[in-house]
Amino acid sequence: MNSPTDLTSQKIDAREVPNNERLQMLPRHFGRDMLTVEYAIFAFMRRLSQRYTGGYWIYFELSNGGFYMAPQSDNRFPVNVDGNGFEGEMSADAAGITACLFALSHLSFQTNNEKIAEHYHLLRDFALEHEEASVILAAID
Repeated sequence: MNSPTDLTSQKIDAREVPNNERLQMLPRHFGRDMLTVEYAIFAFMRRLSQRYTGGYWIYFELSNGGFYMAPQSDNRFPVNVDGNGFEGEMSADAAGITACLFALSHLSFQTNNEKIAEHYHLLRDFALEHEEASVILAAID
C-alpha cells in the first residue's frame, strides 16, 4: 500500500505526442470543445507574447492524464500579463504551459465541460514540477 508521501512524490512525466496520434488528442481530452480549447490557447499566446507570430505546436500528454501544447521553437518568449503586472521571459515550453493554463482557466468558467477544469488542475500539478515553475506560477498568479 502506498503512503500519502509516496503518492505526492511521484513525478509527472510529459510525453511528446507523435504525429500519427495528433488527430486524436484534442477530441480525447476535450470532446466537443476541442476547437474552442485550441483557439483559446492560440489567442492567449498571442495576448501574452508579442514575439509569438504563429507556427507549429507540439502536443504533450502527461502521466497524470493531463495535456498541453507548446510552440515548436528554440527561442525564448517575452511574456507580459496585463492582469497581474508580470513581465518575464520563458522557454517556448513554459510559454505554452502558461497559455494553456490561462485558456483552460478562462474556459472552465465559460463552458459546461468539467473536463476543462480538470485539465487545468492536472496541468497546474505538472507546472509545479517544471524547471521554470517559478516563472509560470508568477505569470498565472
